[in-house]
Amino acid sequence: MTKAIIKYTGAVTWTPPASYKSACTMDVTFFPFDRQNCSMKFGSWTYDGTMVDLVLVNHQVDRSDFFDNGEWEILSATGTKGSRHDGTLSYPFITYSFILKRLPLFYTLFLIIPCLGLSFLTVLVFYLPSDEGEKVTLSTSVLVSLTVFLLVIEEIIPSSSKVIPLIGEYLLFIMIFVTLSIIVTVFVINVHHRSSATYHPMAPWVRVLFLQRLPQLLCMRAHTERYLYPELEPHSPDFKPRIRKAPPGPEGEGQALVNMLEKATFSVRYISRHIRKEHFIREVVQDWKFVAQVLDRIFLWVFLIVSILGTILIFTPALKMYLLTSSPPLAP
Repeated sequence: MTKAIIKYTGAVTWTPPASYKSACTMDVTFFPFDRQNCSMKFGSWTYDGTMVDLVLVNHQVDRSDFFDNGEWEILSATGTKGSRHDGTLSYPFITYSFILKRLPLFYTLFLIIPCLGLSFLTVLVFYLPSDEGEKVTLSTSVLVSLTVFLLVIEEIIPSSSKVIPLIGEYLLFIMIFVTLSIIVTVFVINVHHRSSATYHPMAPWVRVLFLQRLPQLLCMRAHTERYLYPELEPHSPDFKPRIRKAPPGPEGEGQALVNMLEKATFSVRYISRHIRKEHFIREVVQDWKFVAQVLDRIFLWVFLIVSILGTILIFTPALKMYLLTSSPPLAP
């Protein structure tokens, strides 16, 4: 039984016992700092304006029965009257437009802040010493964590191929960021373990650039200057034993002493050459390790700057739109 209230003026008030549900297309470009414009249109498709006329009593929607929502906030709810023309006939309709703003606190705490933390955690990969062997492990763990976040966001936001959500763009940016950090880390570790034994002699320009110039620019402690002594040949004049033959003594004791001293001299020469070779190899290893430290410091600053700039450039338009809530509402 339908209840209708009839007044003496002939006005009939009918409140249908029904709850209307409406769906609207969402623009998730700035998710979770987005605003949506959802409209509801009421009109008759059967009777024209001469039979049924719709009168807009109030341009503002009555929100006295509206319950606060933990995810959305109504910025404005207005009604407008229009008409659809079909030849000579006019069909009036009323459109109610609801401007909704998403409350981003939940998504900021549980999505954006962890993503920011993972982004800056990637930068710390280049602060780890290469000897520890945990650089690639940390980068891979961050990449796996970002993949999990991407799957979570895929379940939250509506699927659409027209636009890419803001948080999705940021996650893709960080994933590319982390992938590049893994590639760079592998290269730095390779440089760290180079030596003359691996047939990687250091070029002069590498020595000048990474051992002298760049450490000063990066405020690093200067590398210890090493002076490589020329390796003496076995027949070098410096190695010739300066032992004079003693005058012949009884039973050839002088000649035996000379032979013993010559053998001792050659033994000392062999030990000296071996020590010099080990010292040279150790210096080459230390030089390559210092080059790896310089590369780590360079990529630390580069990735830190790129991370900060990328975060600012991606989130600035959304934050600007979110903060300017006093701007005119979106067009219906």
